[in-house]
Amino acid sequence: MAGAGLAALLAAGCGGTRQDADEASGNFPVRVLKASFPSSQRLSQHEELRIRVRNAGTKTIPVIAVSLLDPKAKSASQAFSDLSSDPQLASHTRPIWILDQGPAGGDTAYTNTWALGALAPHKTKTFKWSVTPAKAGRYRILFRVAAGLDGKAKAVTPGSKRPVTGEFDIHVSSKPHQATVDAAGNVITGG
Repeated sequence: MAGAGLAALLAAGCGGTRQDADEASGNFPVRVLKASFPSSQRLSQHEELRIRVRNAGTKTIPVIAVSLLDPKAKSASQAFSDLSSDPQLASHTRPIWILDQGPAGGDTAYTNTWALGALAPHKTKTFKWSVTPAKAGRYRILFRVAAGLDGKAKAVTPGSKRPVTGEFDIHVSSKPHQATVDAAGNVITGG
């Protein structure tokens, strides 16, 4: 989503067909049925972020997509990461969460956006990320739902033209998740 206009411009400048040439235009009502991500987490403890959406309209949504955004970033950055201003670093993104698994079949060319294909009227899809916290601190993650990848098809809150968004406030404790293995090889988790 972020950079979609640039991608379309570059595609057009290369003599090819515009990337967004066949994307439907318009507003598509979408309702977020549930959005969950534990607000209190610990280093090394596996967590799940889930966003379940429903097509609240009468037209099929071309491509239902979710972007995860850092509210501090001036531009789109890699999801689950923080930006560093250290000029000696080759990459300015540093992971806050390690992405163990993203939504199945949802990878896109964007580092912060996942898409699960078309969504028929009144049907639902669930985006699920499995992550492991890698950096202690307090963080906010914003999410934005889209009806396409090129910006022409827009997901809107039912009855309005507002974008479909939400946020999570998370505290990752510096105290790692405790686990031990008993004599039988069973993992025992504790505080």
